Amino acid sequence: MSRRWVRVTIQVLLTPPLVLALAWGAAALWFDGPAQRLAAGALAAAFASAALFLLVRLRPYGRGMLAALALFGVVLAWWLTIPPRNDRDWLPDVERTATAAVAGSRVTVGNLRNFDYRSETDFTPRWETRTYDLDRLRGVDLFLCFWGPTAIAHTIASWEFAEGPPLAISIETRKEKGETYSAVRGFFRQFEVYYVVADERDVVGLRTNHRGERLYLYRLRMPVELARELLLAYLAEVDRLSRHPRWYNALTHNCTTAIRYHLKHLGIAQRMDWRILANGRLPELMYARASVDTRLPLVELQRRSEITARAREAGQDPMFSARIREGVPDPRQPADGQ
Repeated sequence: MSRRWVRVTIQVLLTPPLVLALAWGAAALWFDGPAQRLAAGALAAAFASAALFLLVRLRPYGRGMLAALALFGVVLAWWLTIPPRNDRDWLPDVERTATAAVAGSRVTVGNLRNFDYRSETDFTPRWETRTYDLDRLRGVDLFLCFWGPTAIAHTIASWEFAEGPPLAISIETRKEKGETYSAVRGFFRQFEVYYVVADERDVVGLRTNHRGERLYLYRLRMPVELARELLLAYLAEVDRLSRHPRWYNALTHNCTTAIRYHLKHLGIAQRMDWRILANGRLPELMYARASVDTRLPLVELQRRSEITARAREAGQDPMFSARIREGVPDPRQPADGQ
């Protein structure tokens, strides 16, 4: 094979990813560039035009590719320096950041959210300080929330204790007043990541009772020691974010990939699987890995794990967490009839 043929083959293979990178660079300038839309649009158009000129007109073609790559590198270097902040004009439901302090087996959580909702936007704020005894931890559960498409879900982790209500943590975007979530903008530096540390009546009831979402609750088969370490890892990040904000990213740091990140940080090998990204299919993955109750067929497990109706009926009941768990299969308990 001639050297020229090898060079051409490499160029053909590298062109599609380079074009995608350049398209991303133009989008980054549009979304994360100047606040004035006209200026941002002009900057993105100038970048795209310059990149296209380098690829089409500069010869030899390999030199044009290198020049376009260098241009992308300039944009990427700028994008990586955009700092996240904690001092924006936030929406009331994300106005405060939670804190966590650990002393032996006692964990004190500040700014825990426990709002009373009349609708999604009409509520009475209530930020609380709660203390949990890690020695009374029973295990961890996972909620899957569906608002439309079944391939994508939102996940909420919740730790159950022998005494007192569970501690729920939902990894979300922190939105400013007048700002709404956009799946496309989630791939850029538009939202800081926000760990909603909350009572289940707040973070679960909000979704079932006021947003019209369908929720499933999966009791996880996880050793208590590991559940404890996972909670401590979450809370360490919670406290860190109260002082050092971090960007949310819909691909690399979202509600589901963060769970894998925390487990990996603990030294628990979690092989990457496409269902972690298409997280609406997580029940299949958890069932295959025996992380949930496998004494039932998967279809039956999913049916019995839906808690939407029970959550709506429970409303503001102080026994909310107990009521939504009624009839949900639990791998930590003996099978029915045993």
